[in-house]
Amino acid sequence: MKMATNLKNKQLIVIAGPTAVGKTALSISIAKSLNTEIISADSRQIYKELQIGTAVPSPEELETVKHHFIRTISIHDTYNAGKYEEDVNLLLEKLFKKYDQVVLCGGSGLYIDAVCKGIDYFPEMDPAIRNKIQKQFDTEGIESLLEDLLKYDPESFNKIDLDNPKRIQKALEISILTGKPYSSFLTSPVKKRNYRIRKIALDLNREKLYDRINSRVIRMFETGLKEEAEKLYPLRKINALNTVGYKELFDHFDGKISLEDAIRKIQSNTRKYARKQLTWFRKDIETRWLKDSTLEDVMKIIEETE
Repeated sequence: MKMATNLKNKQLIVIAGPTAVGKTALSISIAKSLNTEIISADSRQIYKELQIGTAVPSPEELETVKHHFIRTISIHDTYNAGKYEEDVNLLLEKLFKKYDQVVLCGGSGLYIDAVCKGIDYFPEMDPAIRNKIQKQFDTEGIESLLEDLLKYDPESFNKIDLDNPKRIQKALEISILTGKPYSSFLTSPVKKRNYRIRKIALDLNREKLYDRINSRVIRMFETGLKEEAEKLYPLRKINALNTVGYKELFDHFDGKISLEDAIRKIQSNTRKYARKQLTWFRKDIETRWLKDSTLEDVMKIIEETE
């Protein structure tokens, strides 16, 4: 999406990094220092029904600085990175009339890329096709989907994560719907934004990061994660709930694992997710990395001239 006004002197400050690295607290400090607002780039904190398991900023943090895209839509709504790109750029056009700088904070690499680079166009999905593929997966397993994907789109078959059923289903859905390979939609050039973008990613010593993750999971249980998941359990088939912190507890409620095992799995899967986040962000050569960073460190980068 192209923004209408000339914003060449405006700056979007991106604070990215793995879960539990300290993005929220630092972003709030930055926004307070610059007297601006924060846009969340978290694909799960956007859902109203998810709070504890997605580590939504506390009420005090949300009061300190105005945040956008925190608990704004329902898990029953259809939402994706393409819609997020459109919504954020509309919001930025308004915010840049008030501020010279705006902070974008989050760990969802796809959402950040959607804002900074644009996202490939995908057609609206046909629920009938989606339901048919889901039924095929439920009854015949992932091997059946892989056979069809190889037939419809060999390129995606050779590149896609074969252990990711959702990604495979999506590629197959689009290939069947359009009659074109899913991979053919992944060729859009990077969109040019008419505002400046400064990308900063936070990192920590791996042991320290893992300790933070493990401790955060324990705090989530102390503040009611199990009870939150119990309320959502009847809706567990909704895609938005295929999320670390909830899916492990759903397995516990199904009697598949003990509560202790669910806690350990949440910790392990969160650490695994953090590694994936780091891999994603490290692919972007425009990103500046900071370890054990302070507000002063970040502000020096923000204030650098191009």
